[in-house]
Amino acid sequence: MSRGKYFEEFSVGDIYPHRPSRTVTETDNLLFTTLTHNTQSLHLDEEYSKKTIFGGIIVNSLFTLSFVVGVSVGDLTEGTTLGNLGFDETTFPAPVRVGDTIRAETEIVGKRESKSRHDSGIIWFEHRGYNQTGELVVKTKRAGLILRKSVEISS
Repeated sequence: MSRGKYFEEFSVGDIYPHRPSRTVTETDNLLFTTLTHNTQSLHLDEEYSKKTIFGGIIVNSLFTLSFVVGVSVGDLTEGTTLGNLGFDETTFPAPVRVGDTIRAETEIVGKRESKSRHDSGIIWFEHRGYNQTGELVVKTKRAGLILRKSVEISS
Protein backbone atom coordinates (compact mmCIF):
# COMPACT_ATOMS: atom_id res chain seq x y z
CA MET A 1 0.00 0.00 0.00
CA SER A 2 1.34 3.41 -0.91
CA ARG A 3 1.90 6.23 1.55
CA GLY A 4 2.08 8.90 -1.12
CA LYS A 5 -0.77 10.88 -2.61
CA TYR A 6 -2.47 10.16 -5.87
CA PHE A 7 -2.86 12.74 -8.64
CA GLU A 8 -6.44 13.53 -7.63
CA GLU A 9 -5.42 14.22 -4.01
CA PHE A 10 -3.14 17.15 -4.89
CA SER A 11 -4.49 20.69 -5.07
CA VAL A 12 -2.57 23.70 -6.31
CA GLY A 13 -1.68 25.91 -3.36
CA ASP A 14 -1.46 23.11 -0.78
CA ILE A 15 1.64 23.35 1.41
CA TYR A 16 3.09 20.29 3.15
CA PRO A 17 5.61 20.70 5.99
CA HIS A 18 7.97 17.71 6.20
CA ARG A 19 9.56 15.96 9.15
CA PRO A 20 12.07 15.20 10.42
CA SER A 21 14.24 18.28 10.24
CA ARG A 22 17.95 17.54 9.98
CA THR A 23 21.02 19.00 11.64
CA VAL A 24 23.81 18.78 9.09
CA THR A 25 27.01 17.21 10.37
CA GLU A 26 30.57 17.44 9.10
CA THR A 27 30.32 13.74 8.22
CA ASP A 28 27.20 14.36 6.09
CA ASN A 29 29.01 17.00 4.10
CA LEU A 30 32.25 15.02 3.79
CA LEU A 31 30.54 11.77 2.69
CA PHE A 32 28.19 13.41 0.21
CA THR A 33 30.96 15.53 -1.26
CA THR A 34 33.38 12.64 -1.68
CA LEU A 35 30.74 10.13 -2.86
CA THR A 36 29.82 12.52 -5.66
CA HIS A 37 33.49 13.26 -6.52
CA ASN A 38 32.93 16.96 -5.91
CA THR A 39 36.41 18.15 -5.03
CA GLN A 40 35.39 21.78 -4.45
CA SER A 41 37.63 23.11 -1.68
CA LEU A 42 34.73 25.16 -0.26
CA HIS A 43 33.29 21.86 1.02
CA LEU A 44 36.48 20.12 2.13
CA ASP A 45 39.26 22.52 3.06
CA GLU A 46 38.74 24.70 6.14
CA GLU A 47 41.92 26.74 5.62
CA TYR A 48 41.05 27.50 2.00
CA SER A 49 37.43 28.25 2.90
CA LYS A 50 38.42 30.73 5.65
CA LYS A 51 39.88 32.96 2.93
CA THR A 52 36.66 33.07 0.87
CA ILE A 53 33.58 35.26 1.20
CA PHE A 54 32.05 32.49 3.35
CA GLY A 55 34.80 32.53 5.99
CA GLY A 56 34.67 28.76 6.39
CA ILE A 57 33.41 25.51 4.95
CA ILE A 58 29.95 25.51 3.43
CA VAL A 59 27.84 22.39 2.95
CA ASN A 60 27.58 20.95 -0.55
CA SER A 61 24.47 22.56 -2.03
CA LEU A 62 23.42 19.32 -3.71
CA PHE A 63 23.27 17.66 -0.29
CA THR A 64 20.87 20.40 0.79
CA LEU A 65 18.77 19.96 -2.37
CA SER A 66 18.74 16.17 -1.99
CA PHE A 67 17.61 16.37 1.63
CA VAL A 68 14.78 18.81 0.90
CA VAL A 69 13.44 16.70 -1.97
CA GLY A 70 14.14 13.38 -0.24
CA VAL A 71 12.31 14.20 2.99
CA SER A 72 9.17 14.94 0.92
CA VAL A 73 8.95 11.43 -0.56
CA GLY A 74 7.23 9.73 2.39
CA ASP A 75 4.57 12.44 2.59
CA LEU A 76 3.90 12.94 -1.10
CA THR A 77 5.11 10.35 -3.60
CA GLU A 78 6.08 7.04 -1.96
CA GLY A 79 4.39 4.35 -4.06
CA THR A 80 2.51 6.79 -6.29
CA THR A 81 5.24 8.25 -8.49
CA LEU A 82 6.09 6.88 -11.89
CA GLY A 83 9.11 9.10 -12.26
CA ASN A 84 10.83 12.39 -11.77
CA LEU A 85 10.45 14.51 -14.91
CA GLY A 86 12.91 17.25 -14.08
CA PHE A 87 13.98 20.21 -11.99
CA ASP A 88 13.64 23.87 -12.82
CA GLU A 89 14.52 27.19 -11.19
CA THR A 90 16.78 25.79 -8.47
CA THR A 91 18.34 28.48 -6.27
CA PHE A 92 20.50 28.52 -3.16
CA PRO A 93 19.90 31.98 -1.64
CA ALA A 94 22.00 31.35 1.49
CA PRO A 95 24.78 28.89 2.34
CA VAL A 96 24.30 25.98 4.73
CA ARG A 97 27.00 25.37 7.31
CA VAL A 98 27.86 22.34 9.40
CA GLY A 99 25.59 22.50 12.46
CA ASP A 100 22.67 24.16 10.67
CA THR A 101 19.29 22.47 11.08
CA ILE A 102 17.31 22.26 7.86
CA ARG A 103 13.54 21.94 7.66
CA ALA A 104 11.60 21.47 4.45
CA GLU A 105 8.19 22.16 2.98
CA THR A 106 6.60 21.57 -0.39
CA GLU A 107 3.96 23.62 -2.16
CA ILE A 108 1.92 22.26 -5.05
CA VAL A 109 2.35 24.87 -7.79
CA GLY A 110 0.86 23.12 -10.82
CA LYS A 111 -1.12 20.12 -11.94
CA ARG A 112 -2.38 18.65 -15.21
CA GLU A 113 -3.48 15.32 -16.62
CA SER A 114 -0.94 13.47 -18.73
CA LYS A 115 -1.51 13.88 -22.46
CA SER A 116 0.00 10.49 -23.28
CA ARG A 117 -0.84 8.27 -20.27
CA HIS A 118 -4.38 7.63 -18.99
CA ASP A 119 -3.06 6.26 -15.67
CA SER A 120 -1.26 9.39 -14.46
CA GLY A 121 -0.86 13.14 -14.30
CA ILE A 122 1.89 15.67 -13.80
CA ILE A 123 2.36 17.54 -10.54
CA TRP A 124 4.71 20.50 -10.14
CA PHE A 125 6.22 20.68 -6.66
CA GLU A 126 8.07 23.65 -5.20
CA HIS A 127 10.40 22.33 -2.51
CA ARG A 128 11.83 24.84 -0.04
CA GLY A 129 14.42 24.41 2.69
CA TYR A 130 15.02 26.75 5.63
CA ASN A 131 17.70 26.87 8.27
CA GLN A 132 17.12 27.11 12.03
CA THR A 133 16.59 30.90 11.82
CA GLY A 134 13.96 30.60 9.08
CA GLU A 135 16.30 31.76 6.31
CA LEU A 136 15.56 30.22 2.91
CA VAL A 137 18.57 28.11 1.86
CA VAL A 138 17.19 26.26 -1.18
CA LYS A 139 14.20 26.44 -3.48
CA THR A 140 13.48 24.27 -6.51
CA LYS A 141 10.57 23.40 -8.76
CA ARG A 142 10.21 19.77 -9.78
CA ALA A 143 7.79 17.94 -12.06
CA GLY A 144 6.70 14.41 -11.25
CA LEU A 145 4.57 11.84 -13.03
CA ILE A 146 2.01 10.66 -10.45
CA LEU A 147 -0.46 7.77 -10.58
CA ARG A 148 -4.17 8.41 -10.71
CA LYS A 149 -6.12 6.93 -7.80
CA SER A 150 -7.72 4.16 -9.85
CA VAL A 151 -4.29 2.69 -10.73
CA GLU A 152 -1.77 1.20 -8.29
CA ILE A 153 1.70 -0.16 -8.88
CA SER A 154 1.86 -3.77 -7.74
CA SER A 155 4.75 -4.58 -5.42
